[in-house]
Amino acid sequence: MSDTASEASTLEAAQSLRLGPLRGRSGTPPAVAPWGQRLREAVSSFMPILAMVALALASWWLVKNSPRPLQPTPEQPLRTEPDYTMSGFALERFAADGRLKLRIEGQEMRHIPATDRIEIDGVRIRAIAPDGRVTLADAQSAVATGDGSEVQLLGGAQVDSVDARGVALQVRSDFLHAFLDTEQLQSHLPVQVRHGDTLIEAAGLNYDHPRQQLSLSGPTRTVLQPRAQRP
Repeated sequence: MSDTASEASTLEAAQSLRLGPLRGRSGTPPAVAPWGQRLREAVSSFMPILAMVALALASWWLVKNSPRPLQPTPEQPLRTEPDYTMSGFALERFAADGRLKLRIEGQEMRHIPATDRIEIDGVRIRAIAPDGRVTLADAQSAVATGDGSEVQLLGGAQVDSVDARGVALQVRSDFLHAFLDTEQLQSHLPVQVRHGDTLIEAAGLNYDHPRQQLSLSGPTRTVLQPRAQRP
């Protein structure tokens, strides 16, 4: 009986320790970063996926336009209509170890030689980070430059991912414009950012990754959900 009572008391003590709030070595709860800093870190996770999208489109464009034997042909003005199209396409990019890194699907892809731009209707993007994190993006259409320096998501754009801490992140807007050379993400249209229990609505967004600066323009509305009390 004494052994059973001792084991029961030990089990109760272990349970009480597990149910108690997490505290640092000093006995105080661990510090939580301000929501602004956490939001900047979360938005920064979008830059790799957009860079991979631009790289995949640029690689595909280079393959399609690889140099051919020179032939004396008269110069012709660039056409404003597409020089090639693809319907029901899917582009995939793999890592050196064979792991799938990126998949881009769309209803139709067009290349406009006059502007050297790639247009995609009904675009759906799935990117997998080396640590296994998955980022999903979709929009009614997308436009990318031929060299992959810019990517635009147009019409009902939505990006879902998680930050480094595993907290869910979602960005929604009718326009998201990524400049890959300068690592900037912009939108001049209303944007909604949901990070965990925090919801932010603003009239526009400007994120500068090298400077780690996030600017929300126009009227801004922030909703902070109360944290659930631990037993």
